[in-house]
Amino acid sequence: MHVMILGAAGMVGRKLVEKIAREPLAFGRPVTRLTLVDAFSPPVPEPLRPVSTALTVDLAGAGAADRLIEGRPELIFHLAAIVSGEAEADFDKGYAVNLDGTRALFDAIRRAGLTSTYVPRLVFASSIAVFGTPFPEVIPDEFFTTPLTSYGTQKAIAELLLADYSRRGIFDGIGIRLPTICVRPGTPNKAASGFFSNILREPLVGKEAVLPVSDSVRHWFASPRAAVGFFVHAATIDTARIGARRNLTMPGLSALVSEEIEALRRVAGDKAVALIKRVPDPVIERIVAGWPTQFDAERASSLGFKAETSFDEILKVHIEDELGGRIA
Repeated sequence: MHVMILGAAGMVGRKLVEKIAREPLAFGRPVTRLTLVDAFSPPVPEPLRPVSTALTVDLAGAGAADRLIEGRPELIFHLAAIVSGEAEADFDKGYAVNLDGTRALFDAIRRAGLTSTYVPRLVFASSIAVFGTPFPEVIPDEFFTTPLTSYGTQKAIAELLLADYSRRGIFDGIGIRLPTICVRPGTPNKAASGFFSNILREPLVGKEAVLPVSDSVRHWFASPRAAVGFFVHAATIDTARIGARRNLTMPGLSALVSEEIEALRRVAGDKAVALIKRVPDPVIERIVAGWPTQFDAERASSLGFKAETSFDEILKVHIEDELGGRIA
């Protein structure tokens, strides 16, 4: 089985690669060829090096997508994106990567299918940013997409393209609307949602973190471990069960910032909580105010997608996966 991961150097991409390294039959068949693609050199775990090729590619570059599809990967994970805050700050870059690069990939698959029977499974990383206010208290699966950011707009357009290309049999696509992934490992990035992770990750190792919004902000979360589970399940599910509505809102946890902080207090005590510094940021506050807070993800749940149900679970996952089970 030939698997391609676009955005393999990103957090979810790296964890998906690690999952394949640990579980060679994660997709039901051995991965005999693995192509890892990103704008930065993606890491390759030792067990996968004999079957892996790591490529540094700008997906939106002329001819780049066609060259990637020459190898006819059977399973494609499209995780590559400019994150929310950066896409809002740099209009041209956001559209070039998140929309033009995605369209280039989809059309490269279409052209490959004109000369051969080539219909890969394509799993696309979408986002709950496709939704915009005003919201009901709990957002159902039937709620319409009216994004209020450029990032959300780019993801919503890609969702429509994915559904249409799947309807026409160009590929067998499924879009995964990710909750905000928390706790993200590593260092802060340019995502507007990054503070949700920062206020947990940094204090757990004795570092200060900035909270730019009110404690009363509510949001929708899942762990990196759950996110990888979403993608693996999407890669193997019978898409006939999904029908024409190819984009699914993933299950998650609705929680207040204050509930995050109290979970941190239970795990690491008042000393860790004291490292959170409140520095309001009007730009972040405006972006976050337009994000959804709670979903009834009935379709995805009925199809077997699973996530955590408490912030204590999410913190436990982070401590196990990133801190070796120990905190500062």
